[in-house]
Amino acid sequence: MNNLLVICGPTATGKTSLGIKLAKKYKGEIVSADSRQVYRGMDIITGKDIKDGKWEMSREMGLGRWAVDEVPVWLLDLVNPDQKFNVADYYELAWKVIPDIWERGKLPIIVGGTGFYIKALLEGIGTMGVEPDWELRKKMQSFKVSELQKILMELDPGRSRRMNESDRKNPRRLVRSIEVAKNRESLIANRESSKIFDSLIIGLMAANEVLYQRIDKRVEERVRMGAEEEVRKLLSDGYNWENSVMGVTLGYREWQGYFEKKESKEEVIKKWQFAEHDYAGRQMTWFRKMTQINWFSIESNFKEEVEKKVETWYS
Repeated sequence: MNNLLVICGPTATGKTSLGIKLAKKYKGEIVSADSRQVYRGMDIITGKDIKDGKWEMSREMGLGRWAVDEVPVWLLDLVNPDQKFNVADYYELAWKVIPDIWERGKLPIIVGGTGFYIKALLEGIGTMGVEPDWELRKKMQSFKVSELQKILMELDPGRSRRMNESDRKNPRRLVRSIEVAKNRESLIANRESSKIFDSLIIGLMAANEVLYQRIDKRVEERVRMGAEEEVRKLLSDGYNWENSVMGVTLGYREWQGYFEKKESKEEVIKKWQFAEHDYAGRQMTWFRKMTQINWFSIESNFKEEVEKKVETWYS
């Protein structure tokens, strides 16, 4: 059976450096799972560790990759900042790369903090290929929440039970779940096409106080590395907060007030740091739902502990 190693966790926990270390030890290749790092020209602020890397083009795959410290890193720099990219795109490309890594006798190592990408990669995307049913939506527009809940429970009791309380009270999400439940054939086909592999999921974590200190230092480091200049370059290339992902991407949206001469650089840095704190909290909320994660605190001798865990699993 093929092996798939995953290293996940909130921002600033050292996932990439651990991934590179394990890739060297086990002849692995990194597959990024970071929704911010898919955009070209958005490097410093998103934390792409490619400063001393080398860009290569794989003719067989039709995809470029970075070689960082001689370790291939896939799924960075996929689209321009004004292009759309979603979890379905990620799923398709990741499952193009991973089998190729297996075929070359190497270990794919998924590294990133975008929990939605990782969950989709491991479990598949149940709603992929299920188009909106506009007639159904129009019909159910006047339905009460209780009626929608009852319909979903009759169609797919398991899906209904898996919904959290907020989603169970959200008419739009209930209708979408009903759409998906009505398209069982699409779901079955998606499950049947899912890949068979043995995975080990390593999660890195830290107490909030420690994590926030690491985040703050990293933001300050990225400012020194040229975060302001990177935003300026994107603006000069024609991208802005309205026509690209800059307006919704953490680390870029915080600079808008500065470039509009409404805020100081110090205000931007503080706002950016606090936004990263909030993001780390949301990441942990997501990852805690994934019960198969083996957690390691970065406040301990975690690298040695992780290596032992991986060695036992991989051997």
